[in-house]
Amino acid sequence: MMQNVHLAPETDEDDLYSGYNDYNPTYDTEELENDTAFQQAVRTSHGRRPPITAKIPNTAATRPIATGYGSKTSLTSSLGRPMTGAIQDGVARPMTAVRAAGFTKAALRGSAFDPLGQSRGPAPPLEAKNEDSPEEKIRQLEKKVNELVEESCIANSCGDLKLALEKAKDAGRKERVLVRQREQVTTPENINLDLTYSVLFNLASQYSANEMYAEALNTYQVIVKNKMFSNAGRLKVNMGNIYLKQRNYSKAIKFYRMALDQIPSVHKEMRIKIMQNIGVTFIKTGQYSDAINSFEHIMSMAPNLKAGFNLILSYFAVGDREKMKKAFQKLIAVPLEIDEDDKYISPSDDPHTNLVIEAIKNDHLRQMERERKAMAEKYIMTAAKLIAPVIETSFAIGYDWCVEVVKASQYVELANDLEINKAITYLRQKDFNQAVETLKMFEKKDSRVKSAAATNLSFLYYLENEFTQANSYADLAVNSDRYNPSALTNKGNTVFANGDYEKAAEFYKEALRNDSSCTEALYNIGLTYKKLNRLDEALDCFLKLHAILRNSAQVLYQIANVYEIMEDPNQSIEWLMQLISVVPTDSRALSKLGELYDNEGDKSQAFQYYYESYRYFPSNIEVIEWLGAYYIDTQFCEKAIKYFERAALIQPTQVKWQLMVASCYRRSGNYQKALDTYKEIHRKFPENVECLRFLVRLCTDIGLKEVQEYATKLKRLEKMKEIREQRIKSGRDISGSARSKREGSSGSDSGQNSSSSSKGERLSVKLRSLPGTNEPYESSSNKEIDASYVDPLGPQTERPKTAAKKRIEDDDFADEELGDDLLPE
Repeated sequence: MMQNVHLAPETDEDDLYSGYNDYNPTYDTEELENDTAFQQAVRTSHGRRPPITAKIPNTAATRPIATGYGSKTSLTSSLGRPMTGAIQDGVARPMTAVRAAGFTKAALRGSAFDPLGQSRGPAPPLEAKNEDSPEEKIRQLEKKVNELVEESCIANSCGDLKLALEKAKDAGRKERVLVRQREQVTTPENINLDLTYSVLFNLASQYSANEMYAEALNTYQVIVKNKMFSNAGRLKVNMGNIYLKQRNYSKAIKFYRMALDQIPSVHKEMRIKIMQNIGVTFIKTGQYSDAINSFEHIMSMAPNLKAGFNLILSYFAVGDREKMKKAFQKLIAVPLEIDEDDKYISPSDDPHTNLVIEAIKNDHLRQMERERKAMAEKYIMTAAKLIAPVIETSFAIGYDWCVEVVKASQYVELANDLEINKAITYLRQKDFNQAVETLKMFEKKDSRVKSAAATNLSFLYYLENEFTQANSYADLAVNSDRYNPSALTNKGNTVFANGDYEKAAEFYKEALRNDSSCTEALYNIGLTYKKLNRLDEALDCFLKLHAILRNSAQVLYQIANVYEIMEDPNQSIEWLMQLISVVPTDSRALSKLGELYDNEGDKSQAFQYYYESYRYFPSNIEVIEWLGAYYIDTQFCEKAIKYFERAALIQPTQVKWQLMVASCYRRSGNYQKALDTYKEIHRKFPENVECLRFLVRLCTDIGLKEVQEYATKLKRLEKMKEIREQRIKSGRDISGSARSKREGSSGSDSGQNSSSSSKGERLSVKLRSLPGTNEPYESSSNKEIDASYVDPLGPQTERPKTAAKKRIEDDDFADEELGDDLLPE
């Protein structure tokens, strides 16, 4: 609508078109509608001829006006200004379509001023598009292809690789249909090559992301071989990356070099990156000299941190000490290109300036700068720890050289960290004295370094169980830096070791307040709550830690253990199953699973996990015990023998394992082997009463002459045992009566004496009630007996008994039910 409106330039001259809209009665055209001749002239071609308008402004020539009467009269404006459009100096002025602002032919006929043409009514409706036309179909299909490519890229960025690949394939199918339709409608030169390139490139990228490398390489090959695609040669870098993932290093290097040849020299950054890929590939193939050439070229042209670090690795691989030193100096000299921290210090107290500085302290650019600096420090520290032990005669001298180089660079603050790493290296070499001496050098440093050194010293003394020294250095670390979570954690550990769990929990909580990602403090506070029997809070801590460390075996075991203490075996089994998925060879976790299934009554599952535990660690006595008892319960005594033999090998001073081996031979019917085993046990343990009883019984049944010898020995041992028990009993009675006289009570030791005497009475009653020798050996195997084996070498360490162990003890000495009537007269 505004296309016919032209604003006149603002000048100091008079308005060139002033007076055109002034009313002049001479040109009253109201009666022209009734003039027949004028209306006839309007309907002729002469009346429809376009008017001659002025083109050149600032002219003052007169313009002939055509009327319905056919006469041409040169008129001037009311102000005497001549009209434009006339012949000037004999040269006809060309006709133009530009009309003056606010002037139309209607103005001469007395119409109102209407520069926007609003009196003509609304604009006609837009012409409807013909959706059936080929051009419109092509346009809609092209739009759909672009949408599919965008959706594929978005799905890839969201991590849904399968959906991204499906969208990319759909876009490829529709793009081929689009190409065929364009070929039918237009010439091949009008095909949209950019769209084809983007579709193919996205499809290849999605194939590569889904590890469908063969399809990705085929798609990239289609793009590279098409000469119509410009700059397609750089995609050979992507093909080289795929070959690198497939460990086809020779082809990867080949494609990297082809891409390097096809990229112009003006693209320096791209060429440097390709050369870096070539160097990394050479390192993977072990061609360190070629890798050194690539990285040296990069460090001479455009040095960067990754290339410098890889150059040090290459020199380390070939063992060139001097080159390692030079490469380390080059790595230190790489510019970071970041602003100094002084930039973020407010120069004045202006609140507006302070707000701006606070806003930019954590913006994305500042975060990127911090990440770059952290990466540089990581590379330098790793390189120093790598080369320090090899560049000099000792690692201490090598560390000293690295420290001097770092002090002379822009990374001065890393020198102290290198010194602390030197102390840690002493720790790895078990040289605790040197580590302590190195760390004590930092006691007069600034607070951060002092706190770090004191934290390590506290940890050292804690490992050596010197809790007093550990506590003092933990206090020093906390006082130097109250916000150091490691120092607070060590302080909590020293308090925990002293048994003050509530105070330890406070230190762990403070460490978490200072650093919510301090997983050590969170783990320790969970252990503290376990000690305090606050199981719900302990479980919450370990579950939070599990959300942070998804595959931590220690955390999974603690959760399972807490559920076991809370008497929820199903949850405990579930978490132990997760633990087994993380560490499938952990014998303790497998045996714990077997124990839980055994307590639940599922013997088959318990046997499976106990057997797996034994397979990975065949020296666990409890597991061996359970497996032997399982085979005895299932009447497979021959299979139980190998487990008891291994137990006897692990604990050769424990006679019960050898007795169990002999018992298994006897139960399986191999009496001769059982007799030989009992004789060997008697030779090793001549004072063992149970072994002599079995020897007397076996020799009597078989009819051997040695029966009298063994019977005599058995009587002598039993008499000695009775005399010893009477002495002990009389001594207890005397001491108990004396104590009762002193304390005024007589019941302090009566429980023990009564228990021992009642036990002896029960044993004698059971022994007298046993059957004779004419009954088979297995007749008494299922009977319950209250007898236990006493080790002649002294009491062993007491530990909790499992259900399997109790069953072994009950079954092991079931054949002790022998009476005096079995002995020969």
